[in-house]
Amino acid sequence: MITIIGSLKGGSGKSTVTFNLAVWLVMADAKIAVIDADPQATLSDVLEVRAEEGFQPSIERLPVAAMTQPELLAEYDHVLIDIGTASMDNLKQAIAIADRLVAPVPPSQADIWSTQRFLRFIRSQRGERELKVQGFINRADTHRAIRESDEAAAALVSLPDIQFLRPRLAQRTVYRRAFSEGLAVFEQQPRSKGATEWNALAAVLYPELLS
Repeated sequence: MITIIGSLKGGSGKSTVTFNLAVWLVMADAKIAVIDADPQATLSDVLEVRAEEGFQPSIERLPVAAMTQPELLAEYDHVLIDIGTASMDNLKQAIAIADRLVAPVPPSQADIWSTQRFLRFIRSQRGERELKVQGFINRADTHRAIRESDEAAAALVSLPDIQFLRPRLAQRTVYRRAFSEGLAVFEQQPRSKGATEWNALAAVLYPELLS
């Protein structure tokens, strides 16, 4: 399966999600590779840190050109593509080959509007081709008195052409700290709230790997 982790707006946390998902999939004994198709290259940076530190398991990264090589991509159980709109050509190519797009959506009205525009763009590019689109709240509020995450979730549920995923990732320091060290959140702090949140999201995204 080829999965895009993407969004129209910067700051959604897609590179962090892609990296954590890649590590989780490898730990689930899946043969995977990632493609960093975002010119910001944040995913590439964290993979370099991980390699330099010698952390295992290692994550295989393919060049952007691999998106035009279906025979190569077919060698993997799962391919993850980190992509934004900094390169529209890369985004269009990713949509043309992907089976699924997962959109991390921060809890703000601006991000809901951005997601609406992103969905329209996806529709215009995929044509009659099937592309499963899923979205979840990322960087959610941790204080119960703040309702913005719930409001964003309700808005995301109401959008057409996207499946809302209930698990959400909160705005937690542990994600940033682990990422900067080249570790997934569940590697650095396996008993943390962040790890629990992550495992819930991964179980929804890849239920077939848990049965």
